[in-house]
Amino acid sequence: MFFTIPTIMTWTRIVAIPLIVGVFYAPLDPATRNLIATVMFVVFAATDWLDGFLARKLNQTSSFGAFLDPVADKFLVCASLLVLVHLQRADVFVALIIIGREIAISALREWMAQIGASKSVAVHMIGKLKTAVQMTAIPFLLYDGHLFGVIDTGVWGTWLIWASAVLTVWSMVYYLQKALPEIRARVK
Repeated sequence: MFFTIPTIMTWTRIVAIPLIVGVFYAPLDPATRNLIATVMFVVFAATDWLDGFLARKLNQTSSFGAFLDPVADKFLVCASLLVLVHLQRADVFVALIIIGREIAISALREWMAQIGASKSVAVHMIGKLKTAVQMTAIPFLLYDGHLFGVIDTGVWGTWLIWASAVLTVWSMVYYLQKALPEIRARVK
C-alpha cells in the first residue's frame, strides 16, 4: 500500500520540509514568513493524526505506512529545529538533545525489532506527551510574535521547547530501562 490516502498524507510531511525551510528565504517581510511557516507546520503536523485515523477508518494500514509515519514526523521536527537554531530561536543544546534522542531511540527500536523484542520499546504515554509538547513549542517559536496581541509565542515556545527537552531525556531513559533486560540477555 504505497499510494493510499493515508500514505500520501504522510509523504506530504516529508515534502513539506523544503517548503517550510524555503519560506525563510522568500523575499517577504519577517512577520509574513513567520506566519506562513507556522501555518504550514501546523497543517502538515496535523496530518500525523489524520493519516493514522484514516488508515484505520479506511482499513488501509500497512507495514510501509507504519514505517514511514514516524520517519516523516522525525524529519519534520528535526528540520524545524534546525531552522529554529539557525534563526536563533532555539538553543543548539535543545536541538542536540531532541535530535540525538530520536536517532538513539530509532536505532534501539530497530535493533529490538531485529531480535524480536520490539514490544519492550513500544510507544508509551511519556513519548506521546513529549511529542505533543514539541508540536506545540515549534509553531510558537516559528511564529515568534504576539498571538492575539497577548501571548508572547517566543517566550512560551522557549519554555515549551525546554520542557520537551526534559521530556525527551525522560522518555529516552524510560525506553532504555525497558530495553535493558533484553540488552543484557543479548550482550552476554
